[in-house]
Amino acid sequence: MQETSRETMQYQKMTSTPIPKLIVQLGIPTTISMLVTSLYNMADTFFVGKYGTSASGAIGVVFGLMAIIQAFGFMFGQGAGSVSSRALGAKEIERASCYTSTGFFSALMAGIFVMVFGLVFLNPLMRLLGSTETILPYARTYAIFILLAAPFMCSSCVLNNVLRFEGQAVFAMVGLATGGILNIFGDWLLMGCFRLGVVGAGISTAVSQCISFLILLSMFLRGKTSGKLNIINVSRDKKDYLLICKTGFPSLIRQGLASISTMFLNDKAGAYGDAAVAAMSIVNRICFFTFATALGIGQGFQPVCAFNYGAKKYKRVKQAFLFTFLVGEIFLGSVALVGIQFAEPLVALFRNDSEVIKIGALALSAQFIGQIFQPFAVCSNMMFQSVGKAGIATLLSMLRNGLFFIPVLIVMSAVWGLTGVQLAQAIADVLTTCLALPFALHFLRQLTKKADGQENTGGDSDAGAI
Repeated sequence: MQETSRETMQYQKMTSTPIPKLIVQLGIPTTISMLVTSLYNMADTFFVGKYGTSASGAIGVVFGLMAIIQAFGFMFGQGAGSVSSRALGAKEIERASCYTSTGFFSALMAGIFVMVFGLVFLNPLMRLLGSTETILPYARTYAIFILLAAPFMCSSCVLNNVLRFEGQAVFAMVGLATGGILNIFGDWLLMGCFRLGVVGAGISTAVSQCISFLILLSMFLRGKTSGKLNIINVSRDKKDYLLICKTGFPSLIRQGLASISTMFLNDKAGAYGDAAVAAMSIVNRICFFTFATALGIGQGFQPVCAFNYGAKKYKRVKQAFLFTFLVGEIFLGSVALVGIQFAEPLVALFRNDSEVIKIGALALSAQFIGQIFQPFAVCSNMMFQSVGKAGIATLLSMLRNGLFFIPVLIVMSAVWGLTGVQLAQAIADVLTTCLALPFALHFLRQLTKKADGQENTGGDSDAGAI
């Protein structure tokens, strides 16, 4: 009875709370999680940068490896989270538990596979990801610890996403933020105090990821969720695996292309020396930090979108999209105006090298401008993935780091050299938004028609209007 009451209260919360209030409630914990995660990535960059430009460049190389691990994690996490949330919206609790358990154990196995494969082919993998010969020793050392933590990193993505999609963003925040804070402390202790260099950064990251995993797992084992995590709930029907993978495939593409684009970026930047690789690595970390806030609010939008779409409350889905887009646009536009003015000191904070600062400042300014165009494309991608429109979501996820970025990078670096490398991401951001626009507008019009049809036939009224 108590469990049923809790699930009923959660249903009412997700389908009746005013949209701005609900997205902010879910988005703030996720934003904090994203910011802390970004901070500990920046902490690695900050402390490792003290050991030289080549060491700093290694962070950018291993970032591509982490993107591979997260690609599998987010595929199963976003897939399981989205379909389980829609199941909960339709009040199918057992199905939600099946999707949660299937996604978790699938991600755990994928993480083990990446760990074994990566350790066996470590050197060629680091070179493939853009490591130069001078960067390789640092990248190899750091990557070993990341690979050892891969099973925990991968399965943590499922736990985090399922919690978010259930509307339990605070629980997800506790796990991720605790791990992030421990990593920052570990960097300070192992690199700042004990002078362990890249080894310290690797140990700190691996340990913090394992602790974060245990905290997230405890939320499920203590019965804090509607969907239950148990190996007996793992599906034996291949259709369930296909549904999870199909729904999460845009995330696999997005993260996988992030790794490939990092490889291309490091390769093109490497032609201009380790300073260029280090500069682009620093720029990407800074931009991810600023984007994390808008992305956190966007991830607060996803469970609202999936749950209400499953509950056939189409007006709320549209309202949630528009609210999230406007908040992201206002925030990132403001950040861009301020960030461009302080591009050089921001880069210098991580590596006080005149060449790194010169290369990084232009790239950072360009990417700040590009971020103004990101909210619409990101919100569109999240919306299509959350409602199960996997084909469109996959196409949109391929654009920024793949179909647009890689060709733009190749062409512009050939025509304008290093300047082309610095400007490529910003141009890809603009092109991505231009292509996302017609898809999103068409779907929003469909939502309006469905909502109007419900009103005309006396269907669900919307208690959550802005």
